[in-house]
Amino acid sequence: MTAMAEPTDLAIQLYTVRRSLADDVDGTLGELARIGFRQVEAFDLRTFGAALAEALPRHGLTAPSTHADLLADRDGAFEGAAQIGASLVVQPWTDPGRWQWLDGIRSIADALNASARAAADRGLRIAYHNHHFELASRIDGRHALEVFADLLDPAVSLEVDAYWALAGGADVVELVRGLGERVVALHLKDGDGSLDTSHQVAAGDGFVPVRDVVSAAPGALRIVELDDTAGDLWVAIERSRTFLLAGEAGVA
Repeated sequence: MTAMAEPTDLAIQLYTVRRSLADDVDGTLGELARIGFRQVEAFDLRTFGAALAEALPRHGLTAPSTHADLLADRDGAFEGAAQIGASLVVQPWTDPGRWQWLDGIRSIADALNASARAAADRGLRIAYHNHHFELASRIDGRHALEVFADLLDPAVSLEVDAYWALAGGADVVELVRGLGERVVALHLKDGDGSLDTSHQVAAGDGFVPVRDVVSAAPGALRIVELDDTAGDLWVAIERSRTFLLAGEAGVA
């Protein structure tokens, strides 16, 4: 599998700045560009797609990936991705109850396998993004996400959220290493590993072994993301970027 990005490439998931984005798309993207980002991961294309398509190039930004609900509206997800120039469409969420039993997991895998075939016809790829429940659930002693990966067509990739994997009880480094080249993107935030999103902090300021996770998936796109934080969000964004770039440069 071809790596999505060079080691120094970083993106930011726009959900992180959703409140600012809702008020001012152009100004928010301008601030992200000022900080130094050149790539973003989009979300909610129904709301933001047209504005992003217009504003991203104005600020020297691209969107290699986007979150979109493939299972609810596959054609809409593909059209939205094309609108902003994204090549990877990521399923961001599924019903946690479906991860408690093998048939439920299999049904999600089957649906995404079918979506991957349809995506290929449009020159797109697809992936799945985890939360904590895909790791907290175990099937025959294995994390449900690992069982799921075995059921996926090789054309379906994974975007591993390191924080949520830790919150679900996984050894994140071993998880990522075991999933191998199927991991094409990483969501990188930090915190105490709880389900309280206000406890999330900048990468490097919590308990997630961020640099070891990055080393376990050297070809994956690194994506800064925070669902929430009790501190200053923009400071956390800048700290995350600085920490990740320092790690890539070999700075302790």
